[in-house]
Amino acid sequence: MIVFFPTYACRTPGGWTARIAGMVAQPLPERSRRRVLAVAVLRRLLDLDEEQMAAEVFRRRSEKFFFRRVTGHRVTIDIGDRTVDAGYSDRAGHFEARIEFDDEFAATRSRTDSAGRRWLGYSGAAGAVEEDAEVAPTGGGCIHLVDATGTSVISDIDDTVKFSNVADRRELLRNTFVREFAAVDGMPEVYRRWQASGASFHYVSSSPWQLSDCLCRFLGDAGLPAGSMHLKLFRLKDSTPLGRLPSRKRGKRRTIERILADFPARRFVLVGDSGERDPEIYASVARRRPDQVAGILIREVQAKAPRAKVRERLAKIARRLPVGCVTVFQSPDELGDLEVLG
Repeated sequence: MIVFFPTYACRTPGGWTARIAGMVAQPLPERSRRRVLAVAVLRRLLDLDEEQMAAEVFRRRSEKFFFRRVTGHRVTIDIGDRTVDAGYSDRAGHFEARIEFDDEFAATRSRTDSAGRRWLGYSGAAGAVEEDAEVAPTGGGCIHLVDATGTSVISDIDDTVKFSNVADRRELLRNTFVREFAAVDGMPEVYRRWQASGASFHYVSSSPWQLSDCLCRFLGDAGLPAGSMHLKLFRLKDSTPLGRLPSRKRGKRRTIERILADFPARRFVLVGDSGERDPEIYASVARRRPDQVAGILIREVQAKAPRAKVRERLAKIARRLPVGCVTVFQSPDELGDLEVLG
């Protein structure tokens, strides 16, 4: 299988540039040792009975993790009437390519959805170098066209727009593998209101890439705006199908800063929660790029630390930034329009 990650295109002189990334993998055989071990680990961690193991949600979600990375497959991408060589999948099965196209190509090939967002669809395939290789896996994806100016929302996912309960490891796993994803009450309405005012969206999360398809469907089902998605890449030592579910947000700041660098004339609102390191990461970005960060919105969530300690931590962060830059909220009803953050 080949999975493409939702991405964006940014303006360049006379046209657009997009980075397309993805992963090439193969499902683990039903009776493979790694798959049997992974199922046993999940069953023990989640304390599942036979009925729960056979449930459609568990089978659909866990299947995303029962794979092996495929190295050295050549990836080609078909976009419009063009075929682009994306190179070969690396040791982790990942690949990335840079695609450039002009305004005419974007105008004639892009589509516009009901919310006014423009996007380009594409398809791709990956095949091994050997002549007797198996049938090449295929997949498809989309590129969101984001104008050079305007407002963008960079949003976390877990416990910001999707209820995950990251603070409780057992509940996090159950919300990942056993239960249907559930939106945080009120957040879809807020995000749709911001979208109606012209905002674009980038979802930056420590959720694993294996869940990208599931998360895209969740956004659509919950009524949350579509946007580019930037999830966690597994490292070589993440050899089990479980890998490491969200714990710390390493690399998140670099991803956010790359998005800001691609859109130097846009203003950004950073939305996250108090459960992990969002406040510290966002504050660091705001100090480095004060002209681009219009505001930081932090949803206060239940944590292992006492509430008073969490609030003092957030207040300390806010004191190091311009007055009004950080807004802490418990209910989405407390959030206004994006204009007030400008």
